[in-house]
Amino acid sequence: MQDLAFHLLVFLFVAAFIAGFIDSIAGGGGMITIPAMLIAGIPPLQTLGTNKLQALFGSGSASLSYARRGHVNLKEQLPMALMSAAGSILGALLATVVPGDVLKAVLPFLLIAIAIYFGLKPNMGDVDQHRRVTPFVFTLTLVPLIGFYDGVFGPGTGSFFMLGFVTLAGFGVLKATAHTKFLNFGSNIGAFAVFLFFGAILWKVGLMMGFAQFLGAQVGSRYAMAKGAKIIKPLLVIVSIALAARLLADPTHPLRIWLGL
Repeated sequence: MQDLAFHLLVFLFVAAFIAGFIDSIAGGGGMITIPAMLIAGIPPLQTLGTNKLQALFGSGSASLSYARRGHVNLKEQLPMALMSAAGSILGALLATVVPGDVLKAVLPFLLIAIAIYFGLKPNMGDVDQHRRVTPFVFTLTLVPLIGFYDGVFGPGTGSFFMLGFVTLAGFGVLKATAHTKFLNFGSNIGAFAVFLFFGAILWKVGLMMGFAQFLGAQVGSRYAMAKGAKIIKPLLVIVSIALAARLLADPTHPLRIWLGL
């Protein structure tokens, strides 16, 4: 399965680069890479596992880029990243027990709500606002919960982390974006470990796409740091709506099945 035709490898490389660029700014890279791998003929389980491998490069690359510019202290954020990884491991292990159809049915509406929140909140910028919960509470509650979701299902994880940092931690948009990437890196590691255990990784494809993700994330994070909330807010809104629309357009989406569409 790893011996794909050259044009498919080029297709996956380009898709991963674009995903790395978008994901480093607003999240949602899986919206591009997962369909791309399925189109290339990779089976669903291997697609999920390989996607986590290549996503490590994107989230890791963006984390380092933001850290080098002083937007996040990775050492101080390590406990949060570990909690995100722990939640993701549990989510991936319990994926067969959790009612996935319910998650798939509800997720598009959650993403639309996030898009409306970021789109209509007028005073949201790069300046920190009032913090509603302590870092300790944030680390023990919301972080592992979103990590768990990433292990169970995944799409929109970056948007949920962003929403948490802005609304509860009081972060400005750029600071929230920078901190989101390292937590996403943690949840990617957790889920990747589970898929690795079950042998669901296509290494050659994953590493090739990972290199493209790394490059895309470097370009995207630099662009985000240069433009700040002016680019992050609209892109986050667009990505959230696009992801919601794509999920609702999927013929296998539970809502379409329940309504007979």
